[in-house]
Amino acid sequence: MSTVLITGANRGIGLELAKIYAARGDTVLACCRTPDGAQSLNEVEGDVEVLKLDVASADSVAALAASLGDKPIDLLINNAGIMGPPVEQQSVLQMDFDGWAETLEVNTLAPVRVMQALMKNLQAGDDAKLVTITSQMGALSLDMPFAYAYCTSKAALNKFMKMAAPELGKKGINVCVIHPGWVQTDMGGAGADITPAESAAGIVKTIDGLNADTNGSFWKWDGEVHDW
Repeated sequence: MSTVLITGANRGIGLELAKIYAARGDTVLACCRTPDGAQSLNEVEGDVEVLKLDVASADSVAALAASLGDKPIDLLINNAGIMGPPVEQQSVLQMDFDGWAETLEVNTLAPVRVMQALMKNLQAGDDAKLVTITSQMGALSLDMPFAYAYCTSKAALNKFMKMAAPELGKKGINVCVIHPGWVQTDMGGAGADITPAESAAGIVKTIDGLNADTNGSFWKWDGEVHDW
Protein backbone atom coordinates (compact mmCIF):
# COMPACT_ATOMS: atom_id res chain seq x y z
CA MET A 1 0.00 0.00 0.00
CA SER A 2 1.11 3.57 -0.70
CA THR A 3 1.06 6.86 1.17
CA VAL A 4 -0.67 9.53 -0.88
CA LEU A 5 -0.73 13.25 -0.07
CA ILE A 6 -3.43 15.31 -1.79
CA THR A 7 -3.80 19.09 -1.62
CA GLY A 8 -7.23 20.66 -1.95
CA ALA A 9 -8.83 17.41 -0.80
CA ASN A 10 -11.95 18.81 0.80
CA ARG A 11 -14.13 18.94 -2.31
CA GLY A 12 -14.42 18.22 -6.01
CA ILE A 13 -11.71 16.16 -7.66
CA GLY A 14 -9.51 16.19 -4.57
CA LEU A 15 -12.24 14.69 -2.41
CA GLU A 16 -12.95 11.96 -4.96
CA LEU A 17 -9.25 11.14 -5.21
CA ALA A 18 -9.10 10.78 -1.45
CA LYS A 19 -12.08 8.40 -1.54
CA ILE A 20 -10.54 6.21 -4.23
CA TYR A 21 -7.13 5.88 -2.62
CA ALA A 22 -8.63 5.27 0.83
CA ALA A 23 -11.01 2.64 -0.55
CA ARG A 24 -8.19 0.63 -2.02
CA GLY A 25 -6.26 0.62 1.22
CA ASP A 26 -3.73 3.39 0.77
CA THR A 27 -2.82 5.84 3.51
CA VAL A 28 -4.23 9.23 2.53
CA LEU A 29 -2.86 12.52 3.84
CA ALA A 30 -5.75 14.76 2.84
CA CYS A 31 -4.89 18.45 3.03
CA CYS A 32 -7.20 21.45 3.10
CA ARG A 33 -7.34 24.92 4.63
CA THR A 34 -10.03 24.22 7.24
CA PRO A 35 -10.05 20.57 8.37
CA ASP A 36 -12.76 21.16 10.98
CA GLY A 37 -15.13 22.42 8.29
CA ALA A 38 -14.40 19.66 5.78
CA GLN A 39 -17.31 17.44 6.72
CA SER A 40 -17.35 15.27 3.60
CA LEU A 41 -13.61 14.70 3.81
CA ASN A 42 -13.75 13.81 7.49
CA GLU A 43 -16.41 11.22 6.69
CA VAL A 44 -14.24 9.34 4.17
CA GLU A 45 -13.67 5.81 5.45
CA GLY A 46 -10.24 4.26 5.59
CA ASP A 47 -6.76 5.31 6.62
CA VAL A 48 -7.29 9.04 6.09
CA GLU A 49 -5.60 11.81 8.03
CA VAL A 50 -7.03 15.28 7.41
CA LEU A 51 -4.29 17.88 7.67
CA LYS A 52 -4.37 21.67 7.68
CA LEU A 53 -2.67 23.28 4.71
CA ASP A 54 -3.00 26.62 2.98
CA VAL A 55 -0.87 26.11 -0.12
CA ALA A 56 -0.51 29.86 -0.64
CA SER A 57 1.13 30.29 2.77
CA ALA A 58 4.83 29.49 3.09
CA ASP A 59 4.41 29.19 6.86
CA SER A 60 1.54 26.71 6.45
CA VAL A 61 3.52 24.58 4.01
CA ALA A 62 6.54 24.60 6.33
CA ALA A 63 4.34 23.60 9.26
CA LEU A 64 2.94 20.67 7.30
CA ALA A 65 6.42 19.50 6.36
CA ALA A 66 7.55 19.76 9.99
CA SER A 67 4.56 17.76 11.18
CA LEU A 68 5.30 14.96 8.70
CA GLY A 69 8.95 14.71 9.67
CA ASP A 70 10.65 11.90 7.75
CA LYS A 71 7.40 10.13 6.80
CA PRO A 72 7.76 8.64 3.31
CA ILE A 73 5.34 9.86 0.64
CA ASP A 74 4.90 7.65 -2.41
CA LEU A 75 2.57 9.95 -4.31
CA LEU A 76 2.11 13.72 -4.06
CA ILE A 77 -0.89 15.10 -5.93
CA ASN A 78 -0.87 18.89 -6.26
CA ASN A 79 -4.59 19.38 -6.77
CA ALA A 80 -5.42 22.69 -5.08
CA GLY A 81 -6.14 25.52 -7.50
CA ILE A 82 -8.32 28.55 -8.22
CA MET A 83 -9.91 30.09 -11.30
CA GLY A 84 -8.81 33.60 -10.39
CA PRO A 85 -10.70 36.86 -10.89
CA PRO A 86 -14.06 37.02 -12.67
CA VAL A 87 -13.48 36.19 -16.34
CA GLU A 88 -14.31 39.71 -17.48
CA GLN A 89 -11.52 40.97 -15.21
CA GLN A 90 -8.81 38.73 -16.71
CA SER A 91 -8.94 39.61 -20.38
CA VAL A 92 -6.52 41.08 -22.90
CA LEU A 93 -7.83 44.60 -22.22
CA GLN A 94 -8.80 44.41 -18.56
CA MET A 95 -6.85 42.69 -15.79
CA ASP A 96 -7.30 42.50 -12.04
CA PHE A 97 -3.56 42.44 -11.34
CA ASP A 98 -3.92 41.60 -7.67
CA GLY A 99 -6.20 38.73 -8.65
CA TRP A 100 -3.70 37.59 -11.26
CA ALA A 101 -0.94 37.59 -8.67
CA GLU A 102 -3.10 35.52 -6.33
CA THR A 103 -3.83 33.07 -9.15
CA LEU A 104 -0.14 32.66 -9.86
CA GLU A 105 0.52 32.22 -6.14
CA VAL A 106 -1.96 29.37 -5.79
CA ASN A 107 -1.73 27.68 -9.19
CA THR A 108 1.96 28.11 -10.04
CA LEU A 109 4.08 28.89 -7.00
CA ALA A 110 2.23 26.74 -4.46
CA PRO A 111 2.74 23.36 -6.18
CA VAL A 112 6.46 24.09 -6.37
CA ARG A 113 6.56 25.23 -2.75
CA VAL A 114 4.80 22.05 -1.60
CA MET A 115 7.03 19.84 -3.73
CA GLN A 116 10.21 21.42 -2.42
CA ALA A 117 9.05 21.27 1.21
CA LEU A 118 8.25 17.56 0.89
CA MET A 119 11.23 16.56 -1.23
CA LYS A 120 12.87 14.43 1.48
CA ASN A 121 9.54 12.66 2.01
CA LEU A 122 9.22 11.89 -1.69
CA GLN A 123 12.80 10.66 -1.87
CA ALA A 124 12.01 8.30 1.00
CA GLY A 125 8.96 6.97 -0.85
CA ASP A 126 8.66 3.82 -2.90
CA ASP A 127 8.81 4.59 -6.66
CA ALA A 128 7.70 8.13 -5.83
CA LYS A 129 5.47 10.13 -8.15
CA LEU A 130 4.84 13.87 -8.31
CA VAL A 131 1.55 14.61 -10.05
CA THR A 132 0.12 18.06 -10.63
CA ILE A 133 -3.42 18.71 -11.76
CA THR A 134 -3.17 21.32 -14.49
CA SER A 135 -5.50 22.32 -17.33
CA GLN A 136 -5.44 22.05 -21.08
CA MET A 137 -6.07 25.83 -20.98
CA GLY A 138 -2.41 26.17 -20.04
CA ALA A 139 -1.21 24.26 -23.10
CA LEU A 140 0.60 26.45 -25.64
CA SER A 141 -0.73 24.12 -28.33
CA LEU A 142 -4.29 25.24 -27.55
CA ASP A 143 -5.28 28.76 -28.60
CA MET A 144 -8.04 29.83 -26.23
CA PRO A 145 -8.24 33.61 -25.59
CA PHE A 146 -10.13 33.20 -22.33
CA ALA A 147 -9.35 33.64 -18.62
CA TYR A 148 -5.87 35.03 -19.14
CA ALA A 149 -4.82 34.90 -15.48
CA TYR A 150 -5.85 31.27 -15.11
CA CYS A 151 -4.40 30.12 -18.42
CA THR A 152 -1.03 31.78 -17.85
CA SER A 153 -0.79 30.37 -14.33
CA LYS A 154 -1.24 26.86 -15.67
CA ALA A 155 1.15 27.43 -18.59
CA ALA A 156 3.88 28.52 -16.18
CA LEU A 157 3.17 25.52 -13.96
CA ASN A 158 3.41 23.14 -16.92
CA LYS A 159 6.75 24.61 -17.98
CA PHE A 160 8.23 24.30 -14.50
CA MET A 161 7.20 20.67 -14.12
CA LYS A 162 8.46 19.76 -17.59
CA MET A 163 11.84 21.32 -16.79
CA ALA A 164 11.95 19.73 -13.32
CA ALA A 165 11.22 16.21 -14.52
CA PRO A 166 14.75 15.23 -15.68
CA GLU A 167 16.32 16.44 -12.44
CA LEU A 168 13.71 14.81 -10.24
CA GLY A 169 13.90 11.64 -12.30
CA LYS A 170 17.52 11.30 -11.19
CA LYS A 171 16.23 11.30 -7.62
CA GLY A 172 13.80 8.50 -8.41
CA ILE A 173 10.75 10.77 -8.61
CA ASN A 174 8.56 10.49 -11.71
CA VAL A 175 6.75 13.69 -12.70
CA CYS A 176 3.67 14.42 -14.77
CA VAL A 177 0.88 16.96 -15.19
CA ILE A 178 -2.70 15.90 -15.85
CA HIS A 179 -5.62 17.77 -17.40
CA PRO A 180 -8.66 16.63 -15.38
CA GLY A 181 -11.22 17.30 -18.10
CA TRP A 182 -14.12 19.74 -17.97
CA VAL A 183 -15.50 18.74 -14.59
CA GLN A 184 -18.74 19.52 -12.79
CA THR A 185 -17.16 21.43 -9.91
CA ASP A 186 -17.52 24.96 -8.56
CA MET A 187 -14.88 25.96 -11.11
CA GLY A 188 -16.17 23.95 -14.07
CA GLY A 189 -19.87 24.57 -13.53
CA ALA A 190 -22.89 22.29 -13.57
CA GLY A 191 -22.89 22.03 -17.36
CA ALA A 192 -19.43 20.48 -17.60
CA ASP A 193 -18.80 17.16 -19.35
CA ILE A 194 -17.92 14.80 -16.50
CA THR A 195 -18.41 14.36 -12.77
CA PRO A 196 -15.61 14.71 -10.21
CA ALA A 197 -15.84 10.96 -9.58
CA GLU A 198 -15.34 10.18 -13.29
CA SER A 199 -12.40 12.54 -13.53
CA ALA A 200 -10.77 11.18 -10.38
CA ALA A 201 -11.14 7.56 -11.51
CA GLY A 202 -9.43 8.35 -14.79
CA ILE A 203 -6.68 10.30 -13.06
CA VAL A 204 -5.94 7.43 -10.68
CA LYS A 205 -5.76 4.97 -13.57
CA THR A 206 -3.40 7.29 -15.43
CA ILE A 207 -1.20 7.73 -12.36
CA ASP A 208 -1.00 3.96 -11.90
CA GLY A 209 0.63 3.69 -15.32
CA LEU A 210 3.39 6.21 -14.64
CA ASN A 211 7.00 5.10 -14.53
CA ALA A 212 10.47 6.29 -15.45
CA ASP A 213 9.63 6.03 -19.16
CA THR A 214 6.74 8.50 -18.78
CA ASN A 215 8.65 10.99 -16.62
CA GLY A 216 7.93 14.56 -17.74
CA SER A 217 4.65 13.74 -19.49
CA PHE A 218 1.37 15.63 -19.98
CA TRP A 219 -1.83 13.59 -19.86
CA LYS A 220 -5.57 13.93 -20.19
CA TRP A 221 -7.69 12.49 -17.40
CA ASP A 222 -8.68 9.53 -19.59
CA GLY A 223 -5.10 8.37 -20.19
CA GLU A 224 -4.53 10.06 -23.54
CA VAL A 225 -1.33 12.02 -24.06
CA HIS A 226 -1.87 15.78 -24.20
CA ASP A 227 0.15 18.10 -26.43
CA TRP A 228 2.24 20.65 -24.56
